[in-house]
Amino acid sequence: MADENQKDTSAAAGNESQAQQFKIQRVYVKDVSYESPQTPAVFVGNTSWQPNVSLHLNTESTKLDNDLYECVLTVTATVKLGEEIAYLCEIKQAGLFLIRGFEQQRLGPMLGSFCPNLLFPFAREEIASLVQKGGFPQLLLDPVNFDALYAQHVEAARQNAPAPDTEQ
Repeated sequence: MADENQKDTSAAAGNESQAQQFKIQRVYVKDVSYESPQTPAVFVGNTSWQPNVSLHLNTESTKLDNDLYECVLTVTATVKLGEEIAYLCEIKQAGLFLIRGFEQQRLGPMLGSFCPNLLFPFAREEIASLVQKGGFPQLLLDPVNFDALYAQHVEAARQNAPAPDTEQ
């Protein structure tokens, strides 16, 4: 009897793991842009490199066929020296993810936090490479807490949602 219970438990666990699947299908660059409007003047006569870095992040996801989702992480880095833009770098780093068997309430955090967290190192590497090829010191972006950003996004959406109609 103990053997039967053990088999039933392992079968249930096996069915649950088969039902929930998460797989990275592909990671790719969807779009990339690099601009340095002040070159070569930015390199001439400037003895100190003390830039002001502004970072903007955005995520979008799209459901495709067969439980496939495309998640696109857009990272825009604007670097200024004083009031002048030294360079602007933007990348849309994307991925195709197979996400199957998860409840609807878990899908939002997966697409809004987990997938962008997987894509960010690829975007960071591409930005560092582009900036260095542009003749500037390598830009190393700090890690991003996508869980906190997603929680802020959900909270902001909740506060901006219209109040339910209470009139009868």
